[in-house]
Amino acid sequence: MDAPLVNVGIMTQKAVSFVFNGEYIHTESSTFLTGEQRALFVNGNIVYNGKLYKELFFEPASPASSFDLKAVTIGIDFHWQRQEDQRFKGSLNLVAGNEGIVVINSIDVEEYLISVISSEMSARASKELLKAHAVISRSWLLAQIEKTYRLGGAPEKYQSCHREQDLLIRWYDREDHTMFDVCADDHCQRYQGITRASTPIVREAIEETRGEVLTDGESICDARFSKCCGGVTEQFEHCWEPVPHTYLTAVRDSKETSYPDLTDPTEAEMWIRNSPKAFCNTTDNRILLQVLNNYDQETMHFYRWTVSYTQQELAELIHRKSGIDFGEILDLIPLERGTSGRIEKLQIVGTRRVYTIGKELEIRRTLSETHLYSSAFVVDREDIRVNIPQRFVLTGAGWGHGVGLCQIGAAVMGAKGYPYTRILAHYFRGTQIEKRY
Repeated sequence: MDAPLVNVGIMTQKAVSFVFNGEYIHTESSTFLTGEQRALFVNGNIVYNGKLYKELFFEPASPASSFDLKAVTIGIDFHWQRQEDQRFKGSLNLVAGNEGIVVINSIDVEEYLISVISSEMSARASKELLKAHAVISRSWLLAQIEKTYRLGGAPEKYQSCHREQDLLIRWYDREDHTMFDVCADDHCQRYQGITRASTPIVREAIEETRGEVLTDGESICDARFSKCCGGVTEQFEHCWEPVPHTYLTAVRDSKETSYPDLTDPTEAEMWIRNSPKAFCNTTDNRILLQVLNNYDQETMHFYRWTVSYTQQELAELIHRKSGIDFGEILDLIPLERGTSGRIEKLQIVGTRRVYTIGKELEIRRTLSETHLYSSAFVVDREDIRVNIPQRFVLTGAGWGHGVGLCQIGAAVMGAKGYPYTRILAHYFRGTQIEKRY
């Protein structure tokens, strides 16, 4: 049985430059094309070779054909955001969207996974880690495609934001991906074409797990992952929609199974201010280099970290990121925490306004130029003058949302000789591996 196709949204631009390496067929005109191409977005249409289109579809004439996209932005809104030229296999689809030309790559799921595994981590990672990641990336992708079909037939529009006068609860999932299955950036899974250096071991990991997915006995698992859980994984509903998943729950990232109740403020503070043993609590550079690509290596303090702001810096940052003028910031008060200590609701207290925000990514975006490493943090107010702190220090744990597989923890498990089946069973409790094709 053939693997299904996936439609990946690469970028949206007013002008798109691309190069066909080998022959491609423009399906509408049956024209064979090679070399440099350019398309422009003008008045809601795509201008290509002097004609107007709403959509263009280019099919490779042979499996060896590929295409290059110029100036693709990666790491959108992260501290390492940059542009690079990328090369892709499969078909190229250009669609006139509201904001520009939407560039979509249609590709076989297994070919897609070869890029994802090499984009998400180093191709030098241990084979068991790569196999574990292949299964969860495949599972997540197919679960998202199924979810898209379900949402398409739902009577009500999917909601991912709740507002009241003094409250904003928002989570960032795939609700805006209406023209394709998944995007190519960290919002979904990193997919950077065949630009990333792949190795024979990556292909072996994909081939040896071909068609394998995690299931909960009924459905394909929405198998999430993040860089570093900080010692305990987070429950799905504390980061995204309030729908529990039995396999996305709190897991101690170690051989030990017990852990404190990190929803309790006192326990969370003790946990975050200390550095308990965990698989992901490692400074072994050989292991970290398996997971951290070159731009990720710009961040090396992630299991426990600190960020410091002056009063002026924090007040200006929150005003700019939230659009709300709080005046001077008096306090940042965690109101609710999840199972990993990540803050689900944060109250911002200013001299002019009190407002509550959530969930974790909204908090991370509001309190950083890009993203805080995580929302598992405690707050110290320092140098208080006339009841107004002059400095805020955030001490935090982990990198990312912390739900599902912890990439650095899994890398340590792989280095210790755990097979991929044990790695998956550790992070996704009560699941089975099934071969779907």
